[in-house]
Amino acid sequence: MSNIGPGFVPAPVMRLPWGALLLVVAIGGFGTAMLYSAAGGSLGPWALSHGARFSIFLAIALAMSRVPVDWYRQLALPAYGICLVLIMLTELIGHVAGGAQSWLDLGFMRLQPSELMKLNIVLALARFYEMLPVGETRKFGAIWPAAIIILLPAALVLIQPDLGTAMMIIAGGATMMFLAGVPVRLFIAGGLAAAVAIPLMINYGMQEYQQKRVLIFLNPEQDPLGAGYHITQSKIAIGSGGLFGKGFGNGTQVHLNYLPEGHTDFVFALVAEEFGLVGGVALIAAFIALCLWAIGVATRANSKFERLTAAGISATIFFYVAINLLMVMGLAPVTGIPLPLVSHGGSSMMTVMFAIGILFAIDRQNRHSARTARW
Repeated sequence: MSNIGPGFVPAPVMRLPWGALLLVVAIGGFGTAMLYSAAGGSLGPWALSHGARFSIFLAIALAMSRVPVDWYRQLALPAYGICLVLIMLTELIGHVAGGAQSWLDLGFMRLQPSELMKLNIVLALARFYEMLPVGETRKFGAIWPAAIIILLPAALVLIQPDLGTAMMIIAGGATMMFLAGVPVRLFIAGGLAAAVAIPLMINYGMQEYQQKRVLIFLNPEQDPLGAGYHITQSKIAIGSGGLFGKGFGNGTQVHLNYLPEGHTDFVFALVAEEFGLVGGVALIAAFIALCLWAIGVATRANSKFERLTAAGISATIFFYVAINLLMVMGLAPVTGIPLPLVSHGGSSMMTVMFAIGILFAIDRQNRHSARTARW
């Protein structure tokens, strides 16, 4: 009878973090609805595949919640190595789309290994800092191995070239170093170095179309039909939604093909056009609630690996959302970062759902430890 909860519901089901789970389902379901609208009221070509992928990855995330956290601890560094090999393989035989050679064609889907690296960088650094002896975090030995772990995949992704994902990897890695207790003065020094390196990278390390993407957001009207087109049309869509929007399925910028990529990177512009400021704020609030839940999981964790992993995943989801919204609103360069669980795309959804599955596993272990302590 110990495995049966009230109302004869199995105890493992009762112990699921239902608040977070329902929040994830709500965001994923809303994403499916928006892709239905983006296609002009049709399940194809995006809504049906998005909903099917979400259902499959949700089932995988729930299965991952039952895996002991120690398995993730032991697999963290090997998984990082496998993902690094996949990125290298992508450089050799990867599929080219959108000007970047970032995908491996597996037949049934196109896998973007660099997306998985966003999660693997969190796990690898959490494992590294857990293995580091107490008191060594503020020494040089805690910095250079982490820098290699971060910069090696970031450099490979930048070669593809995929600036947005490379910056996400660096941001996630730097956040993990900060959470682990690396001295703040090193981040100040890193910021100064970045201030010098970024202009050099823009001028000498990017292709011409990438340079335009980075610089044009400052003044998209300078090239309204070229590099500034996406940002200009996105602003029009957001502004035309007003307070309550035009209504579901009544957006014009995406439906009339004024705004390209309205089903992927710029899907939030469609949300704002059809549901207005109220709908956009509600979606942002849902993501904030999800991140706050993840931070709560981190604060209740019992080991350094669990704390760093949960906090790092929360930061990664936050970066996904923040960079996408800044890009859509014209406050950051167009870098191809999708909106989690809403934008159409299998690799990004897989990464986020795997991350959520790990959070579920850490939360389950926290609950189990709390019950054991009470006994």
